[in-house]
Amino acid sequence: MEDQKASGDMIPIILKDGSVYETTEGASWRDVASGLSRRLGKEALVAKVDGKLEDLDKKASPEEKVEFCTFADEEGQAVYRHTSSHLLAQAVKRLYPEAKLAIGPAIADGFYYDFDTEHSFTTEDLALIEEEMKKIKKADYPVVRQELTHEEAIALFEEKGEPYKVELIKDLPADEQVSIYKQGEFTDLCLGPHLPSTGKIGVFKLLSVAGAYWKGSEKNKMLQRIYGTSFPKKKDIDAYLQRMEEAKRRDHRKLGQELELFGVSDEGPGFPFFYPKGMTIRLELEGFWRSEHQKAGYQEIKSPVILSRSLWERSGHWDHYKENMYFLKIDDDDYAIKPMNCPGAMIYYNNRVHSYREFPMRIAELGLVHRHERSGVLHGLMRVRCFTQDDAHIFMLPEQITDEIIGVIDMIDHFYRTFGFTYRVELSTKPEKAMGSDEIWDTAINALEKALEVKEIPYKLNEGDGAFYGPKIDFHLQDSLGRSWQCGTIQLDFVNPESFDLTYISDDGSKKRPVMIHRVIFGSIERFLGILTEHYGGAFPIWLAPVQVKVLTVASRHTEYAADLAHKLEKEGIRIEVDDRNERVGYKIREGEVQKVPFLLVLGDQEVESQTVSVRKRSVGDQGAFTLQEFIDNVKEEISQKT
Repeated sequence: MEDQKASGDMIPIILKDGSVYETTEGASWRDVASGLSRRLGKEALVAKVDGKLEDLDKKASPEEKVEFCTFADEEGQAVYRHTSSHLLAQAVKRLYPEAKLAIGPAIADGFYYDFDTEHSFTTEDLALIEEEMKKIKKADYPVVRQELTHEEAIALFEEKGEPYKVELIKDLPADEQVSIYKQGEFTDLCLGPHLPSTGKIGVFKLLSVAGAYWKGSEKNKMLQRIYGTSFPKKKDIDAYLQRMEEAKRRDHRKLGQELELFGVSDEGPGFPFFYPKGMTIRLELEGFWRSEHQKAGYQEIKSPVILSRSLWERSGHWDHYKENMYFLKIDDDDYAIKPMNCPGAMIYYNNRVHSYREFPMRIAELGLVHRHERSGVLHGLMRVRCFTQDDAHIFMLPEQITDEIIGVIDMIDHFYRTFGFTYRVELSTKPEKAMGSDEIWDTAINALEKALEVKEIPYKLNEGDGAFYGPKIDFHLQDSLGRSWQCGTIQLDFVNPESFDLTYISDDGSKKRPVMIHRVIFGSIERFLGILTEHYGGAFPIWLAPVQVKVLTVASRHTEYAADLAHKLEKEGIRIEVDDRNERVGYKIREGEVQKVPFLLVLGDQEVESQTVSVRKRSVGDQGAFTLQEFIDNVKEEISQKT
């Protein structure tokens, strides 16, 4: 510290823990990181200054609070991969100078860049581009930020022949500075921040090419999107690529066909079909859902799929959600197919007068909804145009809010743990387009925060990402491959009770408005089933498995015994199939394993004579001989415990 003081004036920097660190005036954030520790100086990727990300080469300012993000942080990964996308774009421009640049952001686990070029990128091209990226990395070009006026930036990219960049600049306020980043001969329009140099990127891999409309609109030109990923170390990217291969093997669309669970027809894109085995799983999910909701004091309703325009205007969907809805006319009046179940619950509520003594009133619905999705984003069961939401709406008194939110949190936790998921939580606040006053929103946000604090649940704050009628808590579950899926949500709503004129008679006889919670746990039955299919790799736990036990005969003389066993298993409520085909038993066993049946019962002369069953358990193998009753007791125990 004395050496620093001798070289110039010192300025105070506030660290994450509130302590003060002094550095030389004119030092960069990278200097500050290196001064704190040699390791941090090496691993820091970006500075987070008063909550805003800044380049490490930016000059440090006194009295500002700073923390440094490494690759272990989401912000650090985003900056790392954003710089990787610039590396990709520079390589493409070197190899294909006529290619026009569009956008290139970081995404979960990777990055992409969109290009407009007559050349159709192939797998062989990706290998060439990777080699060029390695050269740029080796050159270790400094990544330098510059700021230009609006006019200067337009002139620069017009000169470079980059029409998409010019269009983006023209969308920006004319009186604001425009930031660009340079590395070697390459220049890109970008808000930043970025890594200090191209050599900071460790290892990268280009993964695939896909089509993408400019600005996501089907009215615009189709561009070519190159996807890639990057990591600091080779072992990390190898592990990621291995997970990607496993994800392909577990793809629910592939398994859905192989296991005869579900599918999507050309005659109904985005509208999934459930086959008998898929319906078995679906009915088990719905049965579990109903049972748990009945225990928790919910009452189930069913609301119509088609409702009038006036209803959707009152709910706010006509103004805030119209582009996602389907419409039709009935007797010259406008109607819409419901995209959400909420208005139906409020119509039910208004069916009669309510007393404060009835609260909390918990109303549940497995409601079919339809939402317009562009064809390019449809994806098996994960992104569809019709789906069944496991909705519930809770009407309550203001003083009951915290307890009800805690009750929903506990239920969501129970559901996810039953399926073997861990999860993380995010709290989203008032969006730009919202209904209701700031005062109402502040009250709602404070109530959600209080519930999370009572449960001691850590959460990430998403400013401005709430629903248009209220803030929300989102639950992101993690599957067996480490992927994150947003499923459960709790939305606190003071607005719709006003819009729908919901009232109750209070203890003093006056009319007051209830508070309302919207919540789902699965999110949608369809998507959750798709997630489960990939989470389990098609090997569903026995309580969900479409076929729980398969009986295999060694020879035709064992068929009568097999039929008798099947009858007894069916009487016990166990889902059973018999394979008495004239095939080798080894072939039947392999086929049963491919079909991922939890238990295979092999019946030969010895089993018939001793009146036993030879049991093979999925992923375990031969379990030996059991009496039928022993086997039934074991299976029913596993089913009841949902193991």
